[in-house]
Amino acid sequence: MTEVTFLDLDDRALLAQCAIDVYRASGPGGQKRNKTESAVRLRHQPTGIIAKAEESRSQHENKARALKRLRRDIALHVRRMIDIETYAPSELLAGCISGSGKMHVGGRDHRYNAAVWEILDVLYATGVRVSTTAERIGVSTANLSGFLRDDDSVWRRVNEMRTAAGLKALK
Repeated sequence: MTEVTFLDLDDRALLAQCAIDVYRASGPGGQKRNKTESAVRLRHQPTGIIAKAEESRSQHENKARALKRLRRDIALHVRRMIDIETYAPSELLAGCISGSGKMHVGGRDHRYNAAVWEILDVLYATGVRVSTTAERIGVSTANLSGFLRDDDSVWRRVNEMRTAAGLKALK
C-alpha cells in the first residue's frame, strides 16, 4: 500500500477535492450565528462523503472541524482493495505497533485515522475476521479487538461490516 491516498494529502490538497458550502446555521447562538454564514459542509467529490460542522461562529474553525470529520469518515467508509496474500503492514501501521506486538496509537495521534483505515481494509480483505487480521498485521487478537473497541465509531463500523458479510456482530 504505497500509493498516495486521500489521508496522505495535506489539508489544502484534500480541500481541493471538495465542494465547499457555507451557510447560516440554525439553532442557539444568538444573532451573530443567524447572520453569518459560518457553518461549513464539505462534499468530497471522489468518494461522495459529506462532512459538516456548524458548532462554532467561526467559519475557519468549522472548516477545520469538517475536514477532521471528513478524514475520519474516509477511514471508516472507503475501502481499498488489497491482496491479503501479498499484504505487509505499511510503514505507518508498523510504526503504530510496539516491539512487543501491541497497537500503540490513540485517537489524538495524527496517524490514527490512517491506521484505522488500513486495519479496516485488511479486515475487509480477510472476510471481516479479527483473528486473521490480527495475525496479518502482527498483533494479538485480543490487542486488535481492544484497539477496535476503544473507539465507538470504529467498533460500530466493524460490526456493520460483519453484519454485511453475514457474520455475527462482536460483543
